[in-house]
This record gives sequence, C-alpha cells and structure tokens, in this order.
Amino acid sequence: CRKSSKGIQSITAIILILTPFSLFFMHQTFGLSSVAQVVLGKGHLGEQLSINLGFAIGVTLGIHAAGGISGAHLNAAITITHCILGNLPWRKLPAYVIGQVLGSFTAAATVFGLYYDALYDYTNGVFTVTGPNATASIFSTYPAPYVSLAGGFFSEFIATVMLILGVLVIHDEKNNAALKGTQALLTGIVVLGIGLGMGMNTGYAINPSRDLPPRVFTAMAGWGTDVFTAGHHWWWVPVIAPILGSFVGTLIYKLFIDFHNQPVLESEKEKGQPVVESS
Repeated sequence: CRKSSKGIQSITAIILILTPFSLFFMHQTFGLSSVAQVVLGKGHLGEQLSINLGFAIGVTLGIHAAGGISGAHLNAAITITHCILGNLPWRKLPAYVIGQVLGSFTAAATVFGLYYDALYDYTNGVFTVTGPNATASIFSTYPAPYVSLAGGFFSEFIATVMLILGVLVIHDEKNNAALKGTQALLTGIVVLGIGLGMGMNTGYAINPSRDLPPRVFTAMAGWGTDVFTAGHHWWWVPVIAPILGSFVGTLIYKLFIDFHNQPVLESEKEKGQPVVESS
C-alpha cells in the first residue's frame, strides 16, 4: 500500500509539473516567436500589435489546453498570490513554478533554434543586449532608455494589478462572471489590452515565469551576463513587481468588489423573492 501510495504521489507530482510546462511552452512559443519576427524582420514582417496578438493568442491557447486540469497556472505571481490567500496549497507551488520555468526556458530555446539563422544574419554572429542590433529583448523585457528603475517598477506593478483584476472579474462566479467557455478568450483580450496600453515603458512582462527563464537562457546562449546588468540591473524588477502587483490587485478586488457580493439566501430562493445584487 505504501509503495502504491508513493507511486500515485509521484505520478501526481509529474502531472502537476508537466501541465504548466506544456501550456507555458505553448504560450511562450507564440509570444517570443512573434517578437523575433518583428525584430529580425526589421519592421517588415510585423509591428508592436503583432507582438501583442502573439502573446494574447498564446495565453488563450494555453488556458484552453490545461485550464480544466490545473486551473491554467500561467503566471507565477498569480500562483503565489493564490497560495498566500489560501486558495492553493503551498505544497503545489513548487511543482507549478517548476513547470512554468521549464516551459518558458524550453520555449526560449525553441525560438532560438527556430530563428538562429535569422539571428546570425541580423547580428553577424554577435549577440548584444543593447545597441542598434540588440536582440536580447526578443526573449526578455528591458526598460526603454528613458525609463528609470522606479518608473519601470511602477509600470510592471500597475500592469500586473490590471491583469489580476481582469482575471478575477472574468472568473468571479458571485459577480457577473464570463460565460463558460469564453474565459480563455477574454483573458487573452485582457493581456492584449495591457500590451496595447502599457507596453511602451517596459514591454509588460507582468509575469516572473515569462521573463526570468528566457533571460537565463540568453545568458547561456551567447548574450552573457549583460542580460542581468543592463537597465541598471533590471532583471529583478519583472520578478518582484508582478508578485506585489498581483497581491495588491487581489486585495483591491476583494475590498471593493468581492466583499460586497453577498451570497443569495436559500430562504429567499424558496420564497421566490427577487434578489438584489450589490456591487
């Protein structure tokens, strides 16, 4: 019995890792390849909107692929927030985050292989983080030259607040939740909206799992340690700011919306009394 129990636990752990791995790989491959095509195509094969759509499509398909299995954990910041609030057991956090990290890293390696010839042609074999032929931004986010570290942090924080607010609105069954089957599409639209309106300063990482693993990959693949020192050591901002933004956004939603959505009393249902929903 003990051996059987351990075997089941091992299989469960593998599934918990493989599910976010597969959906995050799908998400990242669509997103990063869209950036690669825009950058390496020198503006002739797409523009900023192409990148926004690429990530939105990746999010939508990723949620469709695994939303019914694991809840579609595509964002480490949101996963951590659910653990803090008690919505997700802490014991599941390592498996989800490991799956996200591996999926993101593998997607970066895949896009690197897919566009290696184009990368070499574009850079003459010299991979740089800054400068006219910089290509590190294909894989991870970097602040615009005019953006301060504090300004970039605030941009990522606010963008993540808006992300989690959108996700909570879409999935809140006590409120005006989205129709079943439309959640994935609407979440993709939220990501698209963030990209359209909040992507100029920092590239809207809004997700530690989206930004850090590809950054590690680029450090190993030829861009070197500059990926961690560029932008006044920018690398930690897309890790910390989204976690704080997700937590604060959830608190805002609970304080101003969730706590005011009163459950319908069974007695009122039985009497057939009209129910007034508070907002």
